[in-house]
Amino acid sequence: MAAGKNVLLGILAIILGLIVIAFPLISVFTFSVLAGMGVLILGIWFLVQAFSVWESSKGISIAYLILGIIAIIAGIGLVGNILALSFLASFILYLAGFFLFISGVITLFTGEGGSAKGVGVLGILIGIIYLILGLYAWDPFYLALLIGIWLIISGIFEMFKPQEEVSTDTTE
Repeated sequence: MAAGKNVLLGILAIILGLIVIAFPLISVFTFSVLAGMGVLILGIWFLVQAFSVWESSKGISIAYLILGIIAIIAGIGLVGNILALSFLASFILYLAGFFLFISGVITLFTGEGGSAKGVGVLGILIGIIYLILGLYAWDPFYLALLIGIWLIISGIFEMFKPQEEVSTDTTE
């Protein structure tokens, strides 16, 4: 039954990826609404937490309050704003690419053995790829293309993911 579930999830991911590629602006708009609502709900949750821990810790309560206000403002700004989502996705790709590149360089020069050097080179290459993808994520059309391709690749991997054997033997 689990193998059928993975194939179904894989097919759904591939179909969703094709829909995202076919309708890029509608897809990115929908994702910005969902992401904005998620951040908005997170901000409300932070505010609730701020008031619930006020008696036990004023410092943590103030931190929750500040995070809640920032999350609510960010969530409102993100809801339906395609350019804000593109900026956020691009910024995250740049940040991840920068850290991958730097960690790859550090691993390359400080790692011992061939495998550490290989991991360092791989980190540098993936960091450069992330930096290049960050350039394209500024444009909502390319962002939709990147999301669609990612969904299609994830769906393919999900369909061919090996299953774990579940033992039904109850005799001990």
